[in-house]
Amino acid sequence: MAKKKSRNGGEDDTSPRRRGRAANPKTKARRRSFLGRIFYWTLVLVTWVGIIGTGAAAYVVLSVSAPDVYRLPERERGIVVLAANGEVLAHRGVFQGDQIRLDELPDYVPEAVIAIEDRRFYSHFGVDPIGLIRAAYANMRSGRIVQGGSTITQQLAKNLFLQPERTYKRKLQELVLALWLEYTYSKEEILQLYVNRVYFGGGAYGVEAAAQRFFDKSARYVNLPEAAMLAGALKAPSRYSPTASRERSRARAALVLDAMVRSEFISPIDGRLAVDNPAALARVSTASAKQYIVDWIAELVPSFVAASENNLIVHTTIDIEMQEAAEAVVRRHLDANGTASNVSQAAAVVMTPRGEIRALIGGASYAQSQYNRAVQAQRQPGSAFKPFVYLAALENGLTPETIRVDEPFRIGDWQPRNYSGRHYGPVSLRQGLVNSLNTIAVRLTMELGVGEVVERARRLGIRTPLHNNASLALGTAEVILLELTGAYGSFANGGFGVLPHVITQITTTSGELVYRRDGSGAGRVIEPRHVGAMNDMLSQVIREGTGRRGALGEHPAAGKTGTSQDSRDAWFVGYTAALVAGVWTGNDDGTPMRDVTGGGLPTEIWRDIMMAAMRGYAPAPLPGGGAVEPRGIVDILRNFSVATIQDFLRGDTADAPRAPTGGGTGGSSGSFVDEISESTR
Repeated sequence: MAKKKSRNGGEDDTSPRRRGRAANPKTKARRRSFLGRIFYWTLVLVTWVGIIGTGAAAYVVLSVSAPDVYRLPERERGIVVLAANGEVLAHRGVFQGDQIRLDELPDYVPEAVIAIEDRRFYSHFGVDPIGLIRAAYANMRSGRIVQGGSTITQQLAKNLFLQPERTYKRKLQELVLALWLEYTYSKEEILQLYVNRVYFGGGAYGVEAAAQRFFDKSARYVNLPEAAMLAGALKAPSRYSPTASRERSRARAALVLDAMVRSEFISPIDGRLAVDNPAALARVSTASAKQYIVDWIAELVPSFVAASENNLIVHTTIDIEMQEAAEAVVRRHLDANGTASNVSQAAAVVMTPRGEIRALIGGASYAQSQYNRAVQAQRQPGSAFKPFVYLAALENGLTPETIRVDEPFRIGDWQPRNYSGRHYGPVSLRQGLVNSLNTIAVRLTMELGVGEVVERARRLGIRTPLHNNASLALGTAEVILLELTGAYGSFANGGFGVLPHVITQITTTSGELVYRRDGSGAGRVIEPRHVGAMNDMLSQVIREGTGRRGALGEHPAAGKTGTSQDSRDAWFVGYTAALVAGVWTGNDDGTPMRDVTGGGLPTEIWRDIMMAAMRGYAPAPLPGGGAVEPRGIVDILRNFSVATIQDFLRGDTADAPRAPTGGGTGGSSGSFVDEISESTR
């Protein structure tokens, strides 16, 4: 069939074939129009995502652009702590040369860290997308957060710059800072920063401090099982540190070794040998009380010295021999009596009457708990608080021979009771304190006013909150052992205020003096005659009263027992002319002890600590005279009311109270003192 020609000589484009071909450009245009719309909206979406992303990134960057960010924080400055004789107690922080380099460590130390913390450390750019996806999937499957996905770089950024918050903003800041670290430092530098700054538990920051703390050796010399244990602690130091749990630490170390095998850092044979021969923790003293002191000093130093990069030498009042002796005494008594008496903790402080701390025990075992019960714990002192009541009475015109009646009475719904459950009628204030009669202390407090008692406690150095009701007389307000011991120091030094202290001066390692203690305290806080009267009564507590187990032989001593309700706390605080010491026993959770009172275990610990501490000191009288001379019949009769004396003279003695023997007249079987001291308080 012939083709039709067009007018211009071409083919006739009206043929069916040509008509079909003529429709194709329109289809292509429609297709281009559809693709164009997709491209356009994709471009819009990308633009907006870019704008939003840029804005979010700018917000995050600006939110971390404080002056102290994008600049590595200074390392903790080094502190050398010296005892009173110049001997080194300990050193803390990082000194020049103490930051260890990667090339000084065995290869398996950084390899263990990488294997368990960040397998793709050398291949990612600070953030590991594969790790994030894996962590998100694992968290979705478990329905809770089981993996974090953070790289070593992110962890370093968090530790160096950020607070431990769980917010999206903090996570974004962490990502930005991780990218900055990767841009600024090499992988080796980042890893070196990480192992030197991260916390390993047990108070150890950095791999060198951790190796010294756990294995008593430099990180340069740790073996493979020890390296695995160190790396294993990083995930959760409070759980996996070898000082927190040896079993969990070893199990975690086995996981590290398995990860090292899978990462081909070590052979399966080496991994199996290391698992079968786990690292052994260096022996740490069960008390390790010296560490309580060093921790406390490290907390105190910033309040004396302005921030600087200088390493410091801190001179202290600690007597090493006294410290070690006190530590041994506490350990021996807890080992012998702890289980049977349900006592898990003890704290002790020994100081001079001027407040110079010679020894301090913060707990039964520093390895198990770093909480310092001597300077941080607030506990009820029981009757050890009563000297403040009796001092208030003396300063308001009463005397040790003033008579008050020991009998039942009520204050609202409350009825104070004596520990013995008995009442003894008219007794002197001396007998009230010597034998720790609760009713007498409460009567005096009601008579004088609670505010008078609070004022004496504050004047002598008690800073903890004190409530305003009559039970305060029985030690129901909580106090700190360090403060209570310091308060008794005013009786030992003749009536001057005591500021317990442990730091005498601080110098730089180059010898520059940056702090020196000046001054001797708060001046006179008790008149000499009242000091003498208090020492007279408190020395009788040890000779004939509730503290008889605290006698120190030829050394005149005074003190007071204390037991809180249900034997949750038991105390003895006492002193000689040379030293003041306080002891507390109990349980951190407030669980009652079993048959423990202030006159028992705490007094025995106090006695043994003081017997060791007083070696080299000659016996000396207490200020104002600590000895009580036997008194005549007139003084004895002052302990009774007129009616009682008349009954006695008539021979009507059936209901008359027996003469208290604490007045210095001796006693016989079944006497007042013997009755209540059967269960010494």
